[in-house]
Amino acid sequence: MLPLLTSPQIREGDAYTIANEPISSVDLMERASKAFVGWFVNHFPDKKKAISVYCGTGNNGGDGLAIARMLNEHQYKSINVKVARFSDKASDDFNTNFDRLQQTTISLTEIKPGEGLPPESSPIIIDALLGSGLNKPLEGDYKRLVNYLNSLKTTIVAVDVPTGFFSEGEIQPDAIIIKADLVITFQQPKINFLLPDSTPYIDCWEVVNIGIDEKFVRSLNSPYQAVEEKDIRKLLKPRHKFSNKGTYGHALIVAGQEETMGAALLSAAACAYAGSGLTTACVPKSGLTALNSYMPELMAMVRNGAEVPVIEWDKFSSIGIGPGLGKQEDALALFADVLTNYEKPIVIDADALNLLATHGELWSEIPPNSILTPHMKEFDRLFGDHANWWSRIQTGLVKAKELGLYILLKNDYTIIITPTGKVYFNTTSNAAMATGGMGDVLTGIITSLLAQKYSSEEACIIGAYVHGKAGDELALPNRLNVVMPAQLAARLPATMAKLMA
Repeated sequence: MLPLLTSPQIREGDAYTIANEPISSVDLMERASKAFVGWFVNHFPDKKKAISVYCGTGNNGGDGLAIARMLNEHQYKSINVKVARFSDKASDDFNTNFDRLQQTTISLTEIKPGEGLPPESSPIIIDALLGSGLNKPLEGDYKRLVNYLNSLKTTIVAVDVPTGFFSEGEIQPDAIIIKADLVITFQQPKINFLLPDSTPYIDCWEVVNIGIDEKFVRSLNSPYQAVEEKDIRKLLKPRHKFSNKGTYGHALIVAGQEETMGAALLSAAACAYAGSGLTTACVPKSGLTALNSYMPELMAMVRNGAEVPVIEWDKFSSIGIGPGLGKQEDALALFADVLTNYEKPIVIDADALNLLATHGELWSEIPPNSILTPHMKEFDRLFGDHANWWSRIQTGLVKAKELGLYILLKNDYTIIITPTGKVYFNTTSNAAMATGGMGDVLTGIITSLLAQKYSSEEACIIGAYVHGKAGDELALPNRLNVVMPAQLAARLPATMAKLMA
């Protein structure tokens, strides 16, 4: 896993690297600036375009000064630097790089408090005003400058974080923040980059390695982690000779009503494609023909009207419930029956979550280590309205521990919150997957993994990753604008085989 650090932890990592590599702080700044420039020159190759570098007087500004100097050394023809002198304070490394810059021919302008802002005509602006340590909203001269820069029709590239952006914590909807077309960030993405609250301010971001001591970073034991492909390769268990369908468990998908059979079919099919030895779909009698036609490998448990079917509980290795189930009394009775009688972890999705939100007496019946898979609105129905995603994560941490459950909060970077206080961010998926039925497929995958004896935590992590990875393999190389859930489900065996190779 890639640790995602808070701002104080980032400073700890810098300090440890400086003390133990050893390397001076200004040389570490030089290394970071060189990494930034290495990425920049490969993606902005036109050296005739004017570039304005806006610097504060802290270490982020010091980065900006070094970047300007290095771009000049790379033969960029029109570099100018504007230093916002809104404080009498300046960091030592800023001062060192300021002195170095003055030894060049780069144009330098200083902006003083209350002064008019200089005209700006450069098509590219590099934002190095304020760094990752910001902990309060912008005000005064910085607010005025950021509003001005945002009003320009330019390409803005931010150094590490956009000015005014909090690396972690709540971002207010009316916050004044640089709107960056690109952020080139150091060492690892900032936690808030992975949340939808960043959307108005960051079009895309790239990480460049600056050589912070990785062993120390991991020793900080951040609760926030990004899932990497190598993690999934370690977790997945290849199939072995002499195994049989019983080896990989028997999953039960409880889903569908007469008008919502699609959700049941997608979920059950994904469960089978993800590797469960046997998959049974508990569906209404009216959906039996559709089930048999869609995928004959699936077995059926038929529901007759409001009658709760008799379920042989010991027969099933895992249960997923909710896709297209409905919120009527028969659905409630069936959900309550499952919760009361099944003792292993259950995957709870869609309509089952909505039933849970309106029938509080059901919470106490949920088996330990079960998995809730809400999207944003379902999460808020379960746990109350939230103004932003950071607050949802904090609520999720409290509730996961309190209830002994896993919460998989669906998002571009799906968030997995564990009862032990870990927060995992999935790093696969794409916008082509934004279509109805994708969540049903994910429920099937996770239920399948539980049937195959993966732990709840492993099932969440692997399930989210392979779901997104299959979508990436379909969409990105083929430039598909939309990936359909049925396509994705059928892709799963190939995706998982590649990861196991």
